[in-house]
Amino acid sequence: MTQPDFSEQLDSLIATWENEVAEFKQAGSDFSTDDIGKYFSALANEANLRGVELGWLVFGVSNKTRCVVGTDYRPQQERLQSLKMQIAENSEPRVTFREIHEWQHADGRVLMFEIPAAPQGIPISWKGHYYARAGESLTSLGLDKLDDIRRQTLAQDWTAQVVPGATLDDLDEAAVEKARDSFAQKYANRFQPGEVQGWPLTTFLDRARVTHDGQLTRAALLLLGKAESSYHLSPHPAQLTWKLEGVERAYEHFGPPFLLNTTQLYQRIRNIQLRLLPLDELLPIEVSKYDQKIVLEALHNCIAHQDYSRNGRVVVKELPDRLVFENEGGFYEGQPDDYIQGDKTPRRYRNPALALAMVELNMIDTMGYGIHSIYTGQARRYFPLPDYDLREPGVVGLTIYGGVVDPAYSRLLIQNTQLPLADVLALDRVQKRLPIPDDAAARLRRSKLIEGRKPHFHVSAAVAEATANKVDYIRTRAQDDAFYLKLLTDYLEKFERANRAEINELLMGKLSDALDAKQKYNKISGLLTRLRRHGVILNTGSDTAPCWQLTERVAKRN
Repeated sequence: MTQPDFSEQLDSLIATWENEVAEFKQAGSDFSTDDIGKYFSALANEANLRGVELGWLVFGVSNKTRCVVGTDYRPQQERLQSLKMQIAENSEPRVTFREIHEWQHADGRVLMFEIPAAPQGIPISWKGHYYARAGESLTSLGLDKLDDIRRQTLAQDWTAQVVPGATLDDLDEAAVEKARDSFAQKYANRFQPGEVQGWPLTTFLDRARVTHDGQLTRAALLLLGKAESSYHLSPHPAQLTWKLEGVERAYEHFGPPFLLNTTQLYQRIRNIQLRLLPLDELLPIEVSKYDQKIVLEALHNCIAHQDYSRNGRVVVKELPDRLVFENEGGFYEGQPDDYIQGDKTPRRYRNPALALAMVELNMIDTMGYGIHSIYTGQARRYFPLPDYDLREPGVVGLTIYGGVVDPAYSRLLIQNTQLPLADVLALDRVQKRLPIPDDAAARLRRSKLIEGRKPHFHVSAAVAEATANKVDYIRTRAQDDAFYLKLLTDYLEKFERANRAEINELLMGKLSDALDAKQKYNKISGLLTRLRRHGVILNTGSDTAPCWQLTERVAKRN
C-alpha cells in the first residue's frame, strides 16, 4: 500500500468502526499473542460468512477516542514479521496474515493486519478452538455459524462440477480402457470376467463415479481426458511437473489423463539399483533407489488432495538423493503424524468426487492408509523415512529419500525386521540429528539402540560395531571427562604452560563430532573450571588472555 492507500483504508475502517470484520486496539508492547490468534480466527471466520475477502486487525487506534494514538508493539521488523509463523503454527488449517502493514501516521505508528477470509467450507481455529464476533465482542463460533461454513462445499466440490460443452469425445481411449481394467480388477469377486468390458461406456463411467448422469465432470477430465481437452478446465492448470535438479537439469510437464501420465512421470525419474551390505555377509542386498508403488502412492495423494482452485500444479523435484513432492492446499484434516500408524481414518476430503473416482479406479484408498504404506514401504527397504514440510502456508511438501543417510540405521533395519514402527520412527529422527520424545529415548536406551546425552543421541555401540563405518562412531562417541582432564594435565606437565588457543588445539579434535564448535568451546571451558576449582591448575595470565599452568602443589607431586 502507498501512504494515501493506508490513509484511505484506515479512514474507511474507522468510519464504520468495529464490526464483525474489523477490530481496533491501542496495543502495547506486551499485547498477548494468544489474543491476536483468537482475533485472527474470529475475523477470518466472519469475513467468510459475510462474503468479504479480508478482515482487519488494527493496532495504534484508541477504542475510546477512535483516534490514532500509536503503538509500540514489536517495533523490530524481524520480530513483527515472525508473528506470521506464530499464527500459522497454532491455527488449523495452517494459515496466517496475508500482510502486516506498518505506517507512520502523523499521530503515531499504526499496524494494519490483513486477515484472509476462511476458505470455503473450512472454519479457522486457534489452538483447537473456533472464534467469532458478536458486534464488537469476541465469542466462540456457534454451531449455526460453524454449520454455515461447513455446508459451503457440499455443492462446491471443484472436481464434482459438470463441464459445459465437454463430451465423451474429450476422453482418451487408452485411459478409458485402462480404467475399465482397473475397475474390473478391483471388483473381480463381484463381476464375472469380461462383464465390465461389455458395459456401454456411459454405464461404466457412471458406475466408476467418473461422470454424473452421463455428463463429464472435472474429475473425469483430470483422470481420463485427452491432453488437448484440458482447455475445458481453464484457467485452472491440470498439470504435473517433473523437474530434475543438480549437476544436470531438465523438466517435463504432464497433462491429463492423469490415470496414465503419473506412470509416465515416474518413468522420467532415474531409478538405479543400490547395494546394501549386511553384517558378516558377502552378498549385498539390492534395492531400487525408488519404489514405484511408493512414488505413485505419493503422486496420487498429491492429485487427490490438490486445491485446484489455487491455480497451481503438482511438482515433483528429483534431487540427487531424494524426491520432493509439492501440491497446493494445506493438510485437509489433521496432520501427517496422525496417519503414520495407519489407525486414523479421515472423515472429510477436499475433493470428494475426485477422491471417490480414484478409489473406484484403484489409484488410492480413502481409509488413511496411504501415508502409513509409504512409511512402512521405506522402512522395509531400509531407507530413511519420509519427511513432511508444512512450513509454507497452503502448500504440502513430502520428501522421499533415495539413499542411505546413516549406514548403521540401515543395517539395524536389515538385522531387526520386526522393530515396531514407533521405534523405527524414533531411530530415523536420531540418524537425522532431530530431537525425539523422552519416552522414545528411554525406550531405545533400554533396548540398547542409542547412546549419547540428550539431545546428541547416536546409534549405540552394539549397532555401530556392526557397521563398516566404525571410525564415524568413534568420532561421535563422547569420551569420559577423565580422558580429557588427563590430556590437559599431561600437556601442562610437559610444556609447563598453555594459553587458551593451545588448549583448544589440543582438545577440539578429541571431542565428539556430535558437538558443534560453540558446544566444544563451552565443554573445554567447563573442564578448565573443574581443574581450577580442585586446585590442579591456575591462571597466571588475565581474564581476557589466560595462561594456564599446574599449581605448585601438583607440579611438585608430579
